[in-house]
Parts: sequence; C-alpha cells; structure tokens
Amino acid sequence: MNLIYEKCGDYLMPNLIPDPESEGELRKFGLMRQHYLKEYRGGIYQGMVLSGTLKEHLLSLQEQAEVRYNVLIEQVAEKEGITEQLKAQDQMRWVRRMNNIRERAEEIVKEEIIYK
Repeated sequence: MNLIYEKCGDYLMPNLIPDPESEGELRKFGLMRQHYLKEYRGGIYQGMVLSGTLKEHLLSLQEQAEVRYNVLIEQVAEKEGITEQLKAQDQMRWVRRMNNIRERAEEIVKEEIIYK
C-alpha cells in the first residue's frame, strides 16, 4: 500500500493507494474476517490498513479457513455415514444432512479462525 499525503486546509490527509501486486479475491471467510476486524477490533484493522498488510492477512486467513472447512466436512460426512449410496437412494435426506454438516463446519471455522 502506498501512502501519499494530500494537504487539506492546514492538515495532511493520507490518500491510501493499494499495491497492484496484492491481487487475490476475498471470498466468504475473508470478508467475514474483515467485517469482524472492522466492527470489533478497530485498532488492529486500522493498523493493518495503514501498514498495508490487511489484504495479505485476509487472504492468508481465508485460505486457512477454507482448508479447515473442507476437511471438517469430509471428516464429519465420513463419520456420520453420508455416502454416494445415500445420495442415490434419498437425495433430500442427503441434502439435509450435508447442509447440517456444512453449517456446523462453518460455525467451527468461525470460532477457531475467524473470530480469534
């Protein structure tokens, strides 16, 4: 992030310009973390914005959260016996159970990674 100051009256105001090399798309977990930092950890959020490390932090955390989320879904589905056979026999039951597993995995990821 490049910091350029503009004079506004008697004050120098920062004009924050993002670096082009910090490319990456924020998805669900990255946006959740950004919202959490902005709402509940304002000092940390502002510090990261000013130092230019916010997007890098969000992308890194997003990757960790997505990996953990996918692993949790696979493990719980296997433990609870959610198989392709169940999907073929009773699709609605399979969908209900998978949605339940996804919701639980998301809650775990939020507590372990996003809201830390």
